[in-house]
Amino acid sequence: MSTVVWLVSLLLIAIALVLLGADAITSLERGGEVVVRSLADVWGLLDLRGMEHFKAWAHHALPSSLSQTVYSMMSVPAWGIIGVPGVVLAFLPGRKHDE
Repeated sequence: MSTVVWLVSLLLIAIALVLLGADAITSLERGGEVVVRSLADVWGLLDLRGMEHFKAWAHHALPSSLSQTVYSMMSVPAWGIIGVPGVVLAFLPGRKHDE
């Protein structure tokens, strides 16, 4: 079980590093203008209609305070939303002690 958690955390951290690298390269291409893509921006790049459907679902299915929280989470940098849980998962299994 700890191996599966470790592999999932490694995958999340790798995706976060790819997103961070993409932001850095885009910033360099734009002459030093800092570019940080939000989770909504990345989702929109992958599937624009999916993001529109998700926002419509959140608006209708969730209470207004919770839907606003979800909208706020979508405006956070994508590498942070994906990387932080990856780092937390990496530390959950703990160390293996050889006896």
